Amino acid sequence: MNLKIAVLPGDGIGPEIIAQAIKVVGAIAEKFKHEISFTYGLVGAAAIDQYGNPYPEETHQLCLNADAILFGAIGDPKYDNNPKAKVRPEQGLLEMRKRLGLFANIRPVISFPSLIEKSPLKREIIEGVDFICLRELTGGLYFGKPQGRSEDGKTAYDTCVYSEYEITRIMKLGFELAAKRQKKLTLVDKANVLATSRLWRETAQNMAKDYPDVLLEYMFVDNAAMQIIQWPKRFDVLVTENLFGDILSDESSVISGSLGILPSASIGIENFLFEPIHGSYPQAAGKNIANPLATILSTAMMFEYAFNLNSESSLIKEAVEKSIVEGIVTEDISKIGKSFSTSEVGDWITKFIKNK
Repeated sequence: MNLKIAVLPGDGIGPEIIAQAIKVVGAIAEKFKHEISFTYGLVGAAAIDQYGNPYPEETHQLCLNADAILFGAIGDPKYDNNPKAKVRPEQGLLEMRKRLGLFANIRPVISFPSLIEKSPLKREIIEGVDFICLRELTGGLYFGKPQGRSEDGKTAYDTCVYSEYEITRIMKLGFELAAKRQKKLTLVDKANVLATSRLWRETAQNMAKDYPDVLLEYMFVDNAAMQIIQWPKRFDVLVTENLFGDILSDESSVISGSLGILPSASIGIENFLFEPIHGSYPQAAGKNIANPLATILSTAMMFEYAFNLNSESSLIKEAVEKSIVEGIVTEDISKIGKSFSTSEVGDWITKFIKNK
């Protein structure tokens, strides 16, 4: 296959971890006889520095012309706790999601057997956990209007808005994902309080009859937050709105024991973006110590979801799991007293793929 990938390294450790992912994609292309072209663009603080815009038009066009987008991270300390900043790097991420129509964020939540002890949760709770957190990305409080502050600045307001169309398209994806897995879909909402949640629940109920093999259950968000920690194995596919999904997906990350190993996919009707769930980690930038596994696993999701190339995806996952078992990992998840650099981990996984 001929594949065009837009590469957006972003800020902080983004360029370092993306470099390892590119090595892995190159090894996969060589082994499976694919032709892959990479085009690079700026986003986040790096784009503000050059264009004054965290998501410039040049980057948007690059993304539109690609078959998939590989993204690093956004964020820079000089914008943190600076309320006077007129533009922030994170605005680029929201703008990118909106303009590319990336309405669904898919986060696999699994426990790696060789990293069980890295989780703060007990072995018997997390062993065998395997569920997907499906978050709506382009609606809700993050995008609702009106939004702002009163003239005296002493009152602020946000508006949560959802349409039936927005709910239907992500619920459809949720039902389809569940149908391919354990056939259980959990809608997380706050329908006892929020009008938008009641619309979510009504819409889901109307759709459920078209998926008779999928068990649909409903759970209030406060209960879901507790259940994820107490009994995470009860979930198969969990679907929810933007703000709840932002919080619950990060909460779920403690199951694996490290943010550095969890990938994600943000998908739309025509565009696909893949990224690690962690941030830009500016304290580690340039030190060659950042964990590249989440970004490498994001390329596995790319081959699976964007290109429907499951053998390629499976080989990447196998290589990552093998690196963890063999202890070829960065210091954040090392357990044998010896750790490896970002580039050394990327080189080892690339070599494993080439020699497999």
